[in-house]
Formats: sequence, C-alpha cells, structure tokens
Amino acid sequence: MDALTDLLDGPRARGAFMLRATMSPPWSIRCEDRAPLSLVAMVRDHAYVWAEGGDPVRIEPGDIAIALGPDVYTVAGAPDTPVQVIIKPGQLCTAPDGRSLSEEMDLGMRSWGNDPDGPMEMLIGTYQMRGAVTRRLLAALPGLLVLTAGSWDSPLVGLLRQEIVKDEPGQEIVLDRLLDLLLIAALRTWFSRPEAEAPGWYRAHGDPVVGPALRLLHENLAHPWTVAELAAKVGASRAALAQRFGRLVGETPMAYLTGLRLAQAADLLRETDATLEAVARQVGYGTAFALSTAFKRERGVSPQDYRARSG
Repeated sequence: MDALTDLLDGPRARGAFMLRATMSPPWSIRCEDRAPLSLVAMVRDHAYVWAEGGDPVRIEPGDIAIALGPDVYTVAGAPDTPVQVIIKPGQLCTAPDGRSLSEEMDLGMRSWGNDPDGPMEMLIGTYQMRGAVTRRLLAALPGLLVLTAGSWDSPLVGLLRQEIVKDEPGQEIVLDRLLDLLLIAALRTWFSRPEAEAPGWYRAHGDPVVGPALRLLHENLAHPWTVAELAAKVGASRAALAQRFGRLVGETPMAYLTGLRLAQAADLLRETDATLEAVARQVGYGTAFALSTAFKRERGVSPQDYRARSG
C-alpha cells in the first residue's frame, strides 16, 4: 500500500452527493456547502469556475475541476452572470433571497438544473465526510485545481455519466467507487505535473529506499517500528534511511509514523464506536493512556473530547 492509496482508503466516498446538471444560459451557482471536496466533470458546452476571491477559469468538455472546502466556489456560464442559485450545507438549494429551489430544479433521478435539454451538462460529485487522514491529503492540494482534457485520458467520466441516472440495487456504492476512481486518476495526473508541488510523501514513493519504507509503514501501522528495523527491511543502513527519508519526505520516519497513527486514530474515533483501547491497538499504541497522551499533545484535546465534538 502506498501513501496516496492509504489516504484515500480511509474516509473515502460513502453516500457521496452526486448529480448530473443541465443548464441553459444565463446561469450561475454559488456553492457554500462547506463540503471537504467537490469534483466537477464537464460533459457538454463550457463553464467558468472560481474560488472566492480568485480568477475565473474556463472549463471545457473533458476538463475536471476539484474544489476544496470549506471555501466557497462558484460555477457559472459566464463570469459576469449574477448568482441565481446558492447551495448550502446539506445540499439545500435556494435562490439568493432564501426561497427554496429544490423542487423547481429537480429534473429526476440525480438530475438537476434549469432546463432538462440545456446545452450545458456537467457531473458533480461531492465528498460529504471529513476525516483526519483526508486532511493530510487536502493539505497538499490548492483550493481549486483544473485538469484540461488534453492533460489526461480516462473513460471514467463517460461511465459515471451512464451510471449516475440509474436506479438499481447497490447504485450508491457503484457511484461512490466511480467517484473515488475518478478522483484518484485526477490526483495522480495532478501530482505528476511540475506546478503541482507534490508533497514529499508522494514524490518519495518512487525512491528505491524511501518508497518501500513508506509502503511498509502504511501497510502495518500497528507494528512497533524502529528506524533500525525499517532500514533493515529496505536494505539500507539506519543513518542512510534517516537522512534520505528526511530529505525527501521532510520529516523523520518516526515523526511521519506518529502523524499517520494519530490521523488514523482520529478517523477511527470519528467513524466507529471502537473503544479507546481498540483504537490504540489498531494504530500501534500499547495502551489507551499512551494514545491519549500523544493525541492530546498533538491536537490539544483528549480522544474522548475529539469523539464527542466530531459526533
């Protein structure tokens, strides 16, 4: 398992908000839903997307836009079109004056817009769950990124377009997994670009020494790792691994492991009913007390308080 796989395999899409939008101009949608991440795939015509205070970016068919929350972003047919629709938390759809537009813009199964035959068509997938491991990934991304059709090639948008309007058994799971695949494909493409400034843990994945070390840590988080054992596993000296790991990843192997363990613990506290003892064992702490001490030192709150606030 590599770092990107592990980060996306934690709080991945579960019951993601998905829809197919068709619009006729003029149209403008302001998203204030505070979702951690939304993906917009352009199918027909064009649109402009921009984060609050940023410059509009035109997206064409085949382009992908990824917007990070909780920041506000806008998608419109033209940058100067006044906002007509506001999406609020819980995917509540209103006009600027607060009037509900949910029924008016409902076009059927996961379909939405001001015109069922409108020239503009886009697919929107929104991750509604926020977890600590995901934050490690989101911290490596800009508030808004756009991939043009010419920079990547994937059949996933077409497949998602076919599946998004179906109403069959297990359809939500199918859509969640397709959204995950589309996001992973987009992020792999993004991180491969020089302007992306990929995080150290991603760049180090291809290193013959640090890459295997990272995979070992992610594959067996609960193991009582030491730098010496990790170095022996990857065929390097302790000093060589420590130096190389720090240069490529930006922190020591044990600091990286600690951050990963506490992030995973935060997800388990938020997403499961596991006892603190069970969480501690899963992430490599011998006792609940040891986890509590490290967790409070890192996050400023106890695991119990964190779970209560998350709930």
